[in-house]
Amino acid sequence: MTTLDVRPDDVLAEHDPARELHPRVSLRETVDQTFSMAWRALLKMRRNPEQLFDVLFQPILFTLMFAYVFGGAISGDVKSYLPLMVPGILAQTTMTACMATGVQLREDMDKGVFDRFRSLPMARIAPLAGPMVADLVRYTIATVLTLTMGIVMGYRPGGGFGGVVAAGLLLIITGWSLAWVFTWVGTIARSAQSVQGISMMIMFPLTFLSNAFVPTETMPSWLEAFVTVNPVSHVVSAARDLANDGAITGEVGWALLGCAVVIAIFAPLSVRSYSRKI
Repeated sequence: MTTLDVRPDDVLAEHDPARELHPRVSLRETVDQTFSMAWRALLKMRRNPEQLFDVLFQPILFTLMFAYVFGGAISGDVKSYLPLMVPGILAQTTMTACMATGVQLREDMDKGVFDRFRSLPMARIAPLAGPMVADLVRYTIATVLTLTMGIVMGYRPGGGFGGVVAAGLLLIITGWSLAWVFTWVGTIARSAQSVQGISMMIMFPLTFLSNAFVPTETMPSWLEAFVTVNPVSHVVSAARDLANDGAITGEVGWALLGCAVVIAIFAPLSVRSYSRKI
């Protein structure tokens, strides 16, 4: 090809700065980069242990408070209340713990940390998914502490070890999927404080206006109708079926389907919003 045969578009395509700055990343490289970001987040947790305070103390405090305050009024005694309450506390603790994902993301973006990642040839999803992989440690700690506290207080899950592990895994998956919602909030909010406020407005009504702590038949009809369709109620019911009975019911399927839908919607939204921000 002679010099006269070279078109301006070919030159621009060959020396496209955007293409040189953000080359295509393979799936394997994306996975490796995600785990690198996860390791960075774990190191950050080790150096800032206060990030674990909510999953270290909240499960213990909430289990004690709800059991001894509501146990007698709802079930007659604390021990009878535990099969109803412990799966509810598990769901609440895991779901509220995932709110910190968006707050920490917004803090990093405000500090300019993600501006450094912009200049690196890395997948756009890696800086978002990496901390979320690391947060699986936080969800696991919250789940184990809540179950341990319940067992110490007299909770004896009828589903046995397998049912308890399955319930714990379901709730960890649920927390991880919901974290994508708060990751998206972190990319669109203006400050970490606003992320926290928005996240609380989303999660606290959903967790408390559910079947997590009281039977739905004790509620007014209008509230019972909302609780019945509340996604958190399906997750709590699924956790109860697994932990208390060792049964894989339709609620488990609905809970997993809901997690898949949330990820399918909010993971692309988070990546797209993040890419626009940087």
